[in-house]
Order: sequence, then C-alpha cells, then structure tokens
Amino acid sequence: MSLAVLVDTTKCIGCRSCQVSCKQWNGLPAERTHIEGRDTGYQNPLSLSSHTYTMVSFREIAEPTAPGGFKRVFAKRQCMHCEEPSCVSACPVTALRKTAEGPVIYDSNKCMGCRYCVWACPFGVPTADWDSLTPVIRKCTMCFDRITGHMEIADLNGQPVAAEARERYAASGKTPACVKACTTGALRFGNRDDLLKTAWERVRAMPDRYVQHVYGEHEVGGTSFLYLAAVPFEKAGFRHDLGTHAPPEYSSIALSLVAPAAMGLGALLTAVYMLQQRKIKLAEAPAPAEKE
Repeated sequence: MSLAVLVDTTKCIGCRSCQVSCKQWNGLPAERTHIEGRDTGYQNPLSLSSHTYTMVSFREIAEPTAPGGFKRVFAKRQCMHCEEPSCVSACPVTALRKTAEGPVIYDSNKCMGCRYCVWACPFGVPTADWDSLTPVIRKCTMCFDRITGHMEIADLNGQPVAAEARERYAASGKTPACVKACTTGALRFGNRDDLLKTAWERVRAMPDRYVQHVYGEHEVGGTSFLYLAAVPFEKAGFRHDLGTHAPPEYSSIALSLVAPAAMGLGALLTAVYMLQQRKIKLAEAPAPAEKE
C-alpha cells in the first residue's frame, strides 16, 4: 500500500501550522528570514532549506469576480515523494530510497556529498546542510518515523520522545505531523488510490470550485503528494512542463544500452588492434628471396 497526502489548496488559509509542526517534530531550528515583496507576496520563507522541510507558498492571482479583484492561493510545499524518484535514480551510493510505504527517505551514513540528487530533482527539493563538516542532504521524509512507528530517531523540541509518549501516539493514529496539525482539513493522509478517488469526487461534485486537474496524479510518473486547486496550477507556482513520464525511465533506457555499447566498442577495438598487429608483423617479415 502506497501512502500519500492530498492537499486541497482551496481549504488552506496560510496559517503555517504544518510548517511549525514540521519544525517541531524534526527538531529544526528557526531561520532568520524577510519578506521579499515580489510576486510571492507575504510568503516566508521563499524556499525550502536544510532547516525548513515544508513551507506554505503564497500567490495573489487576478480574479475580477473575487473580492478586491484578486484571489489568494496558499499551498503547502515539500518533497513530492515521487513514485519513481529522480533523486533515488541519481544517487550513486543508495543513500536515498523509495520505501514500500511511499515516502522517499535518506541515510546520511551512506551519503558522500555529491549532491546529484539536488540537481536531479525536478521540484528542487533536496538541500545541503552546509553547517555540517560533511554536507549532508536534508528534506521532508513524510514523517516516516511517525507513520511506521520507528520513533527512536524522532525529536520533539530537540528532545528524544519519551517511551510513554510513543505509546500514546501509536494508539492515537499514525499520521504525518503536518496533517495532524492542519486545522482546516486542507491535508488528508491515506492510501494514494483512495485519495485520488476522493480528489476526483470533489472535482466532479464541485466543478466551479476546482480546476479539472489533480496535480501529482501523472506528473513525472506520479507523486505521493496530490493537489487540488481553484486556479490553473502554473498560476499557483507549480511546474507545468514536467510531462507524465518519470525521468528515471529515460535514464534506464540509456543505462540498458551501456553494456551492449561497451561490448561493441570492445569488439571494435580488439579488431583494430589485431589488424594493426598483423600490419606490424607483415612489415617486420623478411622479404622473399628473388629467383635467379
């Protein structure tokens, strides 16, 4: 069963409870930020970082029928946990892996700091922790420790979670911290297939409220974070040029040709070498004696 999160941006009020709860659960420090005043409006911070695994994006979109002539769109942003992750495909040491449950997780003990995952991710999610002597990668794990019960690595306000707290949490239901903290129902956690069904039921039931698109259903082969919106997703700051094929599909084709190409090149070089050696032997051979 692949788990996922449905984000209904029409219900998001930009309270950033998800952002705060993420920092709290992962023991992340605060960052000094400032409002840029560009098309991102009051969005703060502007991007994900090694200290911010999730943030709420902000867009003001012209809408003549809306109060004030514009519409505000808030959207929780984090790792998309792709069905076929480019970061996993690009990692040469398997420090990143896609779990059977859905989240893409990271093992810093294997990481060699190449940052190929940073370049490979189509959503620009993984970031390097430059405060470390050996820069490691940081990103959202969809609270893998919470949803699977492996809470020995989880911190709360920088302190290890006590055993009794773990037991109470296990009894109360295992959901990501951001989903647990959402007060408006904008976030929903569950089986990906069930969430897709729910998303399309909402779209069909309220066509005036939603665009006819569930973002993440097909983008880059599908993602574990799915989105609903009242405006086209490109206007809300989402990439719309990604296509429906997972990037690893293309790399797997290229990699499948490596062995035949190497074998062919080896055979060609061997033939060239043998031909060259034959020429050398013929050149060094004594000339035949002339008949009288």
